Amino acid sequence: MPIVIPRDIPAYKVLTDENIFVMTHKRAITQDIRPIEIAILNLMPTKIETETQLMRLLSNSPLQVNLTLLNTATYESKNVSKTHLERFYKSFDDVKHNNFDGMIITGAPVEILSFEDVRYWEELTRILDYARKHVTSTIFICWGAQAALYYYYGINKRALPRKLSGVYEHRVLTPYDPLMKGMDDRFFMPHSRYTESDSEAIRKCKDIVVVADSDKAGFAILKSRDSRLVFISGHCEYDRDTLLYEYNRDIGRGFDIDPPENYFSDFEKREITVRWRSAANVMFTNWLNYYVYQVTPYNLDEISTAP
Repeated sequence: MPIVIPRDIPAYKVLTDENIFVMTHKRAITQDIRPIEIAILNLMPTKIETETQLMRLLSNSPLQVNLTLLNTATYESKNVSKTHLERFYKSFDDVKHNNFDGMIITGAPVEILSFEDVRYWEELTRILDYARKHVTSTIFICWGAQAALYYYYGINKRALPRKLSGVYEHRVLTPYDPLMKGMDDRFFMPHSRYTESDSEAIRKCKDIVVVADSDKAGFAILKSRDSRLVFISGHCEYDRDTLLYEYNRDIGRGFDIDPPENYFSDFEKREITVRWRSAANVMFTNWLNYYVYQVTPYNLDEISTAP
């Protein structure tokens, strides 16, 4: 089944050109089913690219998915047109009285700041409170995961000696967890960050299950014991050239940064081999099916009382 998005959003043409099944709202209302309602709080500066990446992953499922794109009201992105935001995005105040089957909160380029110094921190904490009560399951990505671990469990982050950038091998630690169903024992995922959550505090937290980790990237996938919170420290949603874009951007800014590790098959020619796409699709499909669809109530008003 498709994801349901407006025909004039940039992702529509990208996804249809890739033979991904998307559907307009006009056609969707003729379907006699209850679609899964997913909200995406997009904190990335590259909003169009990020929304397209996540839509691609959410489309790989037999479920019909309605998407609601959210942005912060207390900080307006400078890297996307105001017209795009007004046309396709809503604020938290627009949806705070609704419930969602699932939510995704992305990363953000603010990790060198203390959490409380982020301009939209207060607004984000209200969204985090809301997600715990009004969303069946929420995925937090990169800085979004660090922020949620800090807010929910008091687990702080710390700076890394150098930026962690590249594609790293991970091992599955909970092979029978539904999130890892069909996943190989070892899989790859991109990372791109200057900080990491405190690993010792994670080990001590009794409500956190470590689903997958990496020798180089550390704890990669965590979840709460009730599976309503999923924390991903990397970026399994990234496109082939996203790390290349970030590397060129950082070099252009004069940053002292190493080329992404395990990413280029030929650095001089900038040739890239994608090794993370299948794992990303398996994980998001599993999340939609086992953590959202199988446990979410048919009546969304009942989500706050769901397990």
